[in-house]
Amino acid sequence: MYLPLDHFDQPMRVVYTLRDKLRADPGYVAQVQAMTLNAERPLLGLKGKHGLFGSDAWWESIREGRIKTKVISGVITELFFAGQDSRWGDQVNSFWLKLDDGSTLQEGIYATQKADRRLFVVGATVACAHALDELKKQPGPGGTTNYAEASLEVAVSVGPSAA
Repeated sequence: MYLPLDHFDQPMRVVYTLRDKLRADPGYVAQVQAMTLNAERPLLGLKGKHGLFGSDAWWESIREGRIKTKVISGVITELFFAGQDSRWGDQVNSFWLKLDDGSTLQEGIYATQKADRRLFVVGATVACAHALDELKKQPGPGGTTNYAEASLEVAVSVGPSAA
């Protein structure tokens, strides 16, 4: 568990874990790992410095802090559809999250069970844990490190926030 769910004022439900996604779709793991190992694509994919994505070594690197993680949480202020793909009706796939410091972030809706998508409503509290895995293409803007963010876990409040 990467999310400190006992720190929230209302009950939270974990609606997504990367471990479940990878178990359900081993082909995805194979694709990511293949791109990491593809020397003919030196600017695409993960660096693999701390293990291949989804491998035991990769998970151990997360546990031991060699792969950085970050946890964000806040309240949903708006739901919307991001991207150019077609959709049905009022389907949404993203939201704006207002953090405690007043800043906002755009996040995608992740839910292992389709029914849990209904929990993503304006006023709900969301907590997300992300792994920051280095990309092959370095450096980033201003000499920073380029990372891919992999969502490890997502939890949503079971009722609206008091905020």
